[in-house]
Amino acid sequence: MKEERTFLMIKPEGVERGLIGEIIGRFERRGFKIIALRLSKISKEQAEKQYEEHRGKDFFDGLVSYMSSAPTVSMVIEGENAIAAAREMAGVTNPKQAKPGTIRGDYGLDVQRNIIHASDSEESAKREIAIHFENLRFN
Repeated sequence: MKEERTFLMIKPEGVERGLIGEIIGRFERRGFKIIALRLSKISKEQAEKQYEEHRGKDFFDGLVSYMSSAPTVSMVIEGENAIAAAREMAGVTNPKQAKPGTIRGDYGLDVQRNIIHASDSEESAKREIAIHFENLRFN
């Protein structure tokens, strides 16, 4: 098993619906350590960097606008196989296809308002951590 760090973000509707504690609790109960946590309204520029791989797609501008419209919770968790485990706990992108028991399956409304972002690879995790926690470094 590999000890990893990954980036998670509770999206605006998760904050607005009061799901912060529930979502953080799921990761803590699973044994992950939270090593960075921030409640903030991200800038348009941060949102653009966050979703850079989607630039040029028809949903990019709406996604950036949505993600920078209200507070989010950004966090870094650490633990064994954190990246794959967090993705599994989040569920598939479309909440209508996500399994019950996953965060998106239990709370997601639609593809954009799917409650949580979870990094999909070690490279993405490092890049996204640097966007939101510029002083946090990997050892």
